[in-house]
Amino acid sequence: MPEALPGLRYADMSNRAKISFEFYPPRTEQQKNVLDATWRELAPLGPEYLSVTFGAGGSTLDSTRETVLSLSSESDVPVAPHISCMAQSESMLRDLLRGYRENGIDRLVVLRGDRPDGVTVSGPFQYANELVAFIRREFGDAFHMEVACYPEFHPESESPESELRYFRQKVDAGADGAVTQYFYNTDSYFRFMDDCQRLGIDIPITPGIMPITNYKQLSRFSQMCGAEIPQWIRRRLKGFGEDTSAIQAFGLDVVTELCERLLDGGAPGLHIYTLNRAHASHELWNRLKD
Repeated sequence: MPEALPGLRYADMSNRAKISFEFYPPRTEQQKNVLDATWRELAPLGPEYLSVTFGAGGSTLDSTRETVLSLSSESDVPVAPHISCMAQSESMLRDLLRGYRENGIDRLVVLRGDRPDGVTVSGPFQYANELVAFIRREFGDAFHMEVACYPEFHPESESPESELRYFRQKVDAGADGAVTQYFYNTDSYFRFMDDCQRLGIDIPITPGIMPITNYKQLSRFSQMCGAEIPQWIRRRLKGFGEDTSAIQAFGLDVVTELCERLLDGGAPGLHIYTLNRAHASHELWNRLKD
């Protein structure tokens, strides 16, 4: 349990599930204020760690680093920066990781990273397993590394078998755990877990959870990353039109039931994509903690 912030009381959910929260680095002063209010509301819930994303094309390198160091110093909660293949050289990545280590950062989320249309990666790393192997070779066990996996399979994968093969490569390279792309069908997660067990993959695989608060936004995200919105959920959300309150209430019910099924089925925890907003994540935690 982290040391409490002054004036804040930390909760204990260890008897139910480990929870982590993901943020993206702010670009404007207004976004910084929003993120500050968000983590201050969520940190007292006792998360295992907070993660900070790394923009497509390396567009937020400085902002990611600044956000990570700020959260680490102010929140007293472990913080995990995303590390992507956009590093232009091994020395650049080595210096970045040394800086994190010197500031007490010992957890990473290691990803290939989204590649904007028309952008060709010219650096030494093309895939996440290469990053994991490099970090393990250079820094030994100094960092706990989470990688990504896709129960519904990455849109660029040729087949489910190839997706599992790529995941196995990251595990063999030295990954300590994994976080999934978000999904709304528990069968996809449990079938994926069965496939991993069959292949001898035994690292903890934490479901990624996306709260439902805005149908248009969710539809856009899902189309980009290949996450399926089941038809019955999609039709209900479309039926609410612009009724934000109805969408959020329905979304909370759906995601709560999803999380309860996952935890009851043995999921090791939940990684919540906050989109830098606290309300939906906090409401979900309130329902799950009992």
